[in-house]
Amino acid sequence: MRMIWILPVVLVLGVLFAAPASAATCDPARYGAKADGVSKDTVAIQAAIDACAAEGGGTVTLTHGTYVSAPILLKSNITLDVAAGAILLGSPDHGDYPATTVFREPGMQSLISAANAHDIAITGAGTIDGNGKSWWVDARGKRPSGVMGQVVFRPRLIVFDHCKHISMTGVTVQNSPSWQVVPYYSDDVTISHIRVLAPQDSPNTDAIDPFASSHVKIDHVTADTGDDNIAIKSGAINSPGPDDAARDITITDCTFLHGHGLSIGSELAGGAQDIHAERIAFTGTDQGIRIKANRDRGHDVGNISFKDITMIAVKTAILISEYYPNVEPPAGNAPAPIGRLTPFFHDITIENVIATGGKVAAVVYGLPESQVKGLVLRHVWIVAEKGMVISDAEAVLDDVKVTTAQGQAIDIRPSARVTTH
Repeated sequence: MRMIWILPVVLVLGVLFAAPASAATCDPARYGAKADGVSKDTVAIQAAIDACAAEGGGTVTLTHGTYVSAPILLKSNITLDVAAGAILLGSPDHGDYPATTVFREPGMQSLISAANAHDIAITGAGTIDGNGKSWWVDARGKRPSGVMGQVVFRPRLIVFDHCKHISMTGVTVQNSPSWQVVPYYSDDVTISHIRVLAPQDSPNTDAIDPFASSHVKIDHVTADTGDDNIAIKSGAINSPGPDDAARDITITDCTFLHGHGLSIGSELAGGAQDIHAERIAFTGTDQGIRIKANRDRGHDVGNISFKDITMIAVKTAILISEYYPNVEPPAGNAPAPIGRLTPFFHDITIENVIATGGKVAAVVYGLPESQVKGLVLRHVWIVAEKGMVISDAEAVLDDVKVTTAQGQAIDIRPSARVTTH
């Protein structure tokens, strides 16, 4: 006999979320939390989470002050409410973050994580601060690239690992040692009306990285970071597989300030489908719209759309490249054999874009063995120092206007087939 569970719902900022099955409330102060900015409240916070979980679920509220904590683990049917005036601050002691396997790679445990859990919410008007400054400079004073497999990753800040029915609303998330909010192989995720912040020079502080996740809604998010404002991923470099696709992701009404833009990639070994972004404002990012991969980390990437986009002082408005971390193909670039990790970018529509004050209007570089296909740019108006380049791609340019200070406005290479209207 199939049982059907009916959960109560709560309206938060105009969005419906499932409420925990129990109305239990668990205050970490009852378990010894001091919230004095000095004492470590890890044990007390985890005890409050565990107590609510034992009651079938409920709300753990950080009411006021600064709660210093090592990693904590959220559980099913738990709401972590960080109230206005409260800060959850990551422990400054690096030894508090255990080494572990994260996303099939060596890493460290996140400040907040959940694994194989469901119906989890993070709410409130307070702040979750990863206290990442001490992590941002390595022993050699070099900035690691942040690509999976190249470094033992510093802790991420918030990770939902194989979870479902997840929501984040209201909070400010900031200063992660590395990636900040990561739904990994998770389903039904809503991230709405939050801010994600980090200094412009902080390494690898991506704001939100949906990784091989599905049915993800990112709405009214302000991201001002040192790396990708959003990076959609699905599999590591040279992944042996299997890898799930990132699928059915919508990004609406967001503001992106410093950062590397709205990215799909570069780690796309599982592919990405049905990605749609609308009403996005970029100011001062390195890139705006970016789709990136390489022969060692790609897959099928299609049914992608960007609509109603404004950009001010964005260095490169549109960047589509299958040569990441490079942009342009190498000299003498010859077709390579097609394999499981060959990227295939197709059916991409970019429309209603106004970009001013940038350095490069757009670059589109497909592979000779796997050209970008079905690219449509419609009502795209860009003013930049340099123009648009299209290579190894099939594209339609409909009402595309590029104004440049130097060089050719639109450079269509011999390997490209472009129709203009």
